[in-house]
Amino acid sequence: MNHDSYDNAYIGGILNSVKTIAMVGASANDVRPSYFVLKYLLAKGFSVFPVNPGQAGKEILGRMTYARLADIPEPIDMVDVFRAATAVPGVVEEVLRLDPLPKVIWMQLGVRHDEAAARAEAAGIKVVMNRCPKIEYGKLSGEIGWTGVNSGVLSSKKPLMRQGFQSFGVRQK
Repeated sequence: MNHDSYDNAYIGGILNSVKTIAMVGASANDVRPSYFVLKYLLAKGFSVFPVNPGQAGKEILGRMTYARLADIPEPIDMVDVFRAATAVPGVVEEVLRLDPLPKVIWMQLGVRHDEAAARAEAAGIKVVMNRCPKIEYGKLSGEIGWTGVNSGVLSSKKPLMRQGFQSFGVRQK
């Protein structure tokens, strides 16, 4: 797959199909980007499990934090990676040991590792690199347009109301 650009349908399909997300590298520091993304995804109705060995056993935004992906007590649909690109191969190895396998590995803005992505895709896992689910959700749901930002997505359709604070959901094409 070409990871230089993604079709809106590919990203939208992922965001509409996942319900549980493990956030590797989640931070309890309320000024860190992972904290904002965790808060946003929780508000949109996703079940998010923070993964951070330094915070294991503590809560971040009311959610128990785990040391490893294998410690999470339920199956995960997506692993969101908030770690440096050099840590991605280790995260992918940990993901490949899970049963069942997650549907998606999502690497945050600035994080790309093509070899690790190829290993995940060979196992049937979808991969997104160098993107933020918060930004993509906002773009595809029309929320970014509220602030005057051109999201590149234009629709005259009435927003679909979903659960969560100001949650419109991602549009299906």
